[in-house]
Formats: sequence, C-alpha cells, structure tokens
Amino acid sequence: MKMVKKPLALALLLVASCALAQSPGRKAPSVTMAPVEPVTVTRGKGGEVSLHFRVASGFHINSNTPKSEFLIPTALKMDAPTDIAITKLSYPQGAEMSFPFAPNEPLSVYSGDFTVSMTVRPLHTVQPGKYAIHGDLKYQACDNAACYPPKHLPVDFEVKVLKGATPAGKNPAQSPHAHR
Repeated sequence: MKMVKKPLALALLLVASCALAQSPGRKAPSVTMAPVEPVTVTRGKGGEVSLHFRVASGFHINSNTPKSEFLIPTALKMDAPTDIAITKLSYPQGAEMSFPFAPNEPLSVYSGDFTVSMTVRPLHTVQPGKYAIHGDLKYQACDNAACYPPKHLPVDFEVKVLKGATPAGKNPAQSPHAHR
C-alpha cells in the first residue's frame, strides 16, 4: 500500500508545483526573442544573422553545453528552404553559476540576454525573392529552487535573396595589329 501512496504524493507535489509556477502574480519561466529585421543576402554568398534572446528575470536556462548529461541543453534547430543553407551556428559560452540546490557544482547557464548567430547562404541557383526561415529554440528554465518542464520557442525571420552581379564575360580576342 505504501508503494501506491508515494507515487500519488509525488504526482500531487508535481501538480501543485506546476500550479504554483503558473499562479497569478508569479512570473512564468520563459525566454523571448527580439524581432529580427529581414536579412538581405546575395545568392551564392553568406550573410550572418544574430538572434537575440532574453531569459525572464529570476530564471536561468542551461547553456548549449551543460556540465552534466542529465541536464537539457539549450538547442536551436533551423528549418530553411532546400536551396538555403544554415551553417556556422554559434552559441555563447555559458556563465558558471552555483545554486542553493547544488552549491558545490557550478552549472553552465544563460541568464538575461544572450545571442545565437549563424550564417545564411543561399545557393547560386536560388531565385531572387523573400524566403521565410523557421526554427525552434528548446530550453529548460530553472530558478534557484526548481527546474520547470522544457519549452519550445518558435524562431522566425525573413531572408531577402538578391541576384547579385553577373560575372563579366571575357573580352573577345583582339588583333595584335593596330587598326586604322
């Protein structure tokens, strides 16, 4: 009978903590993204895009490279049209911070503002125009006492692809003699 009571008590505690985390007057753990101006890139060439995120005050999220395999890393997954490559995804280094629940084990976290950058490179065959780039930032927010269920933040921005200069053709062969 005790086996049944412990899981039930644990489930009730989990439900109560989730309700407390979402109760009015208490700020929910969240990450927001600043709007991104459309990015203009010439086809065949790369352009850098910086995405600026903000972790809600009083919370932190694990960095992209947490110190334990049991921690959920912050991860950005991008979905671009077939002829547009997303490369060189770059996360900031996490800050080493200790918390009351594990004072001797500093964690690698992001808090406040952080930026993730990448290179967007349309192939030289892409038709000039505007293209929507979509993605998803997965993170797990924590405060000084608890961690909350992982969340997903939609990431969207627009790329305007320009045709660019056409390569200059070779000059026709010229006669070595002066023409008059």
